[in-house]
Amino acid sequence: MSTKSYVRTEMLPEKAPPPTEVGIIGWMKENLFSGWLNSLMTVITAYLIFWVLAAILPWLMNSVWNAGSLNECREILQGEAGACWGVINERFNQLMFGFYPENLYWRPVLAFVLMFVALAPVLFNPMPSGLKIAWGVFLVIGCWMLYRVGAPGLAYVVFLVAGGAFFLDRLASKMVWFSALFPFLAVWLLWGGTAWNVTMALFGFVIGYLVYRFLSPAVGFLFGLILAVLITVAWWLFLAGPVAATLAGSIPLELAPVESRKFGGLTLALMLGVTGIVGSLPLGIVLALGRQSDLLIVKSLCVGFIEFIRGVPLITLLFVASTLLNLFLPPGTEFDIILRVMIMVTLFAAAYMAEVIRGGLAALPKGQYEAADALGLDYWKAQRLIIMPQALKISIPGIVSTFIGLFKDTTLVSIIGLFDMLGWANAIRANAEWTGIVWELYAFIAFVFFIFCFCMSRYSMYLERKLQTGH
Repeated sequence: MSTKSYVRTEMLPEKAPPPTEVGIIGWMKENLFSGWLNSLMTVITAYLIFWVLAAILPWLMNSVWNAGSLNECREILQGEAGACWGVINERFNQLMFGFYPENLYWRPVLAFVLMFVALAPVLFNPMPSGLKIAWGVFLVIGCWMLYRVGAPGLAYVVFLVAGGAFFLDRLASKMVWFSALFPFLAVWLLWGGTAWNVTMALFGFVIGYLVYRFLSPAVGFLFGLILAVLITVAWWLFLAGPVAATLAGSIPLELAPVESRKFGGLTLALMLGVTGIVGSLPLGIVLALGRQSDLLIVKSLCVGFIEFIRGVPLITLLFVASTLLNLFLPPGTEFDIILRVMIMVTLFAAAYMAEVIRGGLAALPKGQYEAADALGLDYWKAQRLIIMPQALKISIPGIVSTFIGLFKDTTLVSIIGLFDMLGWANAIRANAEWTGIVWELYAFIAFVFFIFCFCMSRYSMYLERKLQTGH
């Protein structure tokens, strides 16, 4: 049987795709010049970008880094346009640490470094290779900061800490213990004083856990939890102070104390932001679950708290924390101003966090709850093993958006007399030497906040990809 001439007996060899459909040309054709309207918008946008860069780049390139005043900058520039970054170079320590004593700068820097070490095993397990490279970059930045603030000898500590982070993927399960202890270590490093104060505060949590562990089987979960909280609070109020003072007299272990009013700059913003982020998430989960509770009292309290906090501006709560809160405390009671602000910021973020998590809970199909009941799980096991992991995964974008908003809102504390970076920028501009400088200060502050917020946003995307189960 003969094969017809128009019937192919062999496959044609593969050909390369047209050059205009692949590579950078193909990408531009598909994304930038796919139609006349898209092409017009691309041309207009390119012109605007060129116009902005043509104005900004000469200003950035013709910069002055060493100057003691704005007039000195202008004399160096001789009438030409240029950025006066000398204000950042001269006031860098104040923008970072506020009034913190210069000889103690190593303490907030070390706390900052250890914060990343504590967060790494919680946020990344196992530790991705890209983060190891970031740790190397952070090592260089940390060493430069230590040298810049006058404590170059401590760069060896940063080297050891950052170098050890390369092995966190193998030690993540053990490093979680350091993550739990870090808040107490950070408080001691930043505020100083005797180490026994934070040790006794930590011991209060241990006592509460032991009380709950041994009493909850006998009296039930709710009563066991209430007893654990009451005993822990009683320990902190009546016993922790005397025991810490006794131990401090026998075994002195302390750092030079630093008053809260001396905190400022980026150090203060990080303290408030990290505390609010860490504290608002678990509190928001509890409030979200309480709002969906069948117990009328619990539901009413949670709904009332959430709606009240969400209906009041944060600045109002900060004023309450700054001025009015002392009126409701017994006479002679001293309540640290930064601690008051931390509490208010955490409560404010927790109310919004509760609504974000409630949205994740509402998005779950009813079958997930029924599946948990079919497995014979009680309420808390069902929430811990089935419901809450899925709800949190759904709520990741909203949670991170709340975190970013909270970190940016820390600049409001400048209104109540706490000098964060924005407060210090206003104070520097009020100085006669730097009167009239605007763009350099606010551009630097915007860049710092952008770095932290961008990192949180990228981590959100990383976490969504990691938890993606649809593939």
